[in-house]
Amino acid sequence: MTALDPIARRHVALPGLRLLTRVEDGELLHSLLWKVGDGWRMISSAVLGGGIGERRWILNAQVGHGYRRVDPDRHLADLARLAGVDGPGVGLMTAADVRAYGSAHDGGVEAVATAGLGVRGWAASPAESTVTAPRAGTINIVAAIPVPLTDAALVNAVATATEAKVQALLDAGLDCSGTPTDAVCVAAPSPRADEEVHAFAGPRSLWGARLARAVHDAVRSAADR
Repeated sequence: MTALDPIARRHVALPGLRLLTRVEDGELLHSLLWKVGDGWRMISSAVLGGGIGERRWILNAQVGHGYRRVDPDRHLADLARLAGVDGPGVGLMTAADVRAYGSAHDGGVEAVATAGLGVRGWAASPAESTVTAPRAGTINIVAAIPVPLTDAALVNAVATATEAKVQALLDAGLDCSGTPTDAVCVAAPSPRADEEVHAFAGPRSLWGARLARAVHDAVRSAADR
């Protein structure tokens, strides 16, 4: 792992990860929660809190393999309230047991991944739909970069994290690029006056390279479990 640069000063990683437990429809389920507070911008493809904006928390919630609710955003908002968080946040879902998450650090970048691989395949597929309902899966990635990023760099970071995910799956011996419901969330500190805002997060940029290595290792660890 690379050493942390002195410029990665005020945010090194997301604040402490908490494991939550609940019983839902008679099933014991778990969630991962980060209460990050103010001062973070995030980009996410999540069903709750997706897009780009200021966010105060991240929740990665396990749901049952037979999940059929049609209002996952409302479900996640309810779970967030039960977890004691408020304000804008990011909510992700997975059928994977989130206790088996993989995590990695590289030069100030942190990544955590959960991997439900019950339904996996290649992104470019001739199939339009499936005849039978697929089993729930989902690979969720949460990553934090300790320096401010432009909007374009945040988008670039999502692409970099996705490329690293695919590389990790191939390295794990899986013939797929992911599952149909994968989600990602990348967090970076909100910029302050007179500080550098980084414009690049591709895999050969300083912070993009660190992000790629951290996501690769976190996904590989989760997939191996």
